[in-house]
Amino acid sequence: MPTLTLHGVPVHVEDTGGSGEPIVFVHGLLFSSRMFEAQMAALAPQFRCVAIDLPGHGRSGDAPGRSYTIEQAYDDTVAVIEQMGLAPCHFVGLSMGGFVGLRLAARRRELLRTLTVLDTSADPEPAANVPRYRRLAFVARLFGPGAVVSPVMPILFSRTFLHDATKVEARERWRRALRANRRGVVRSVVGVIEREGVADLLPGITTPTFVIVGAEDVATPACHSEKIRDLVPGARLLAVPGAGHSSTVEQPELVSRAIHDFLTFRR
Repeated sequence: MPTLTLHGVPVHVEDTGGSGEPIVFVHGLLFSSRMFEAQMAALAPQFRCVAIDLPGHGRSGDAPGRSYTIEQAYDDTVAVIEQMGLAPCHFVGLSMGGFVGLRLAARRRELLRTLTVLDTSADPEPAANVPRYRRLAFVARLFGPGAVVSPVMPILFSRTFLHDATKVEARERWRRALRANRRGVVRSVVGVIEREGVADLLPGITTPTFVIVGAEDVATPACHSEKIRDLVPGARLLAVPGAGHSSTVEQPELVSRAIHDFLTFRR
């Protein structure tokens, strides 16, 4: 799989190859391209699937500085699309990846065929969340991300997923993945906390847009997705039952089918 060097940082990219229309996937905070494994497997027979590990995550290097901002994530995503010749592409972004996707559709519409955003928001981080998230970031920086896995799990996953007896193996897999994060991921936590809103840009989006939200999402509740749906002309909205803030891994088959149908039948 290719590794691009962006601003001196190695950025890992998963690429299924093929001649189909490209889909670019960008993951949520504390995750990596692996959170789209089910969707890439389902869509690869028809599309070229390309998933980015943003700096500080997965198999990419760590960004320098105090924070890795959403604007930097946006710039890096644009660079991957342009350097790999993927435009115009379908874009799928979850949470932090959705922050990137909304900016792409608003500012660089020529790069996109469609936009799918999951479990995300066009607003700044709610003020009520910021002190708690800063405390978690401080603990993770001091003791390592493994020290905050237990309090983070109920933020990232639904009660249904966390208490389903058939999901024990899946829960443990993602618990291990969160525990394996490096301290460098804290820079992205700071970037997410300090992001600016882009709601004022949404009425200008002309890219066909699909908004997906876990019905039990507590990190970005459904009202944020409804706002995106209401502001982006022609946008569609799907609430996924039994899913929280990580819908692609909590309800992978349902989400994969929904994205496939949107991309295939949108016309």
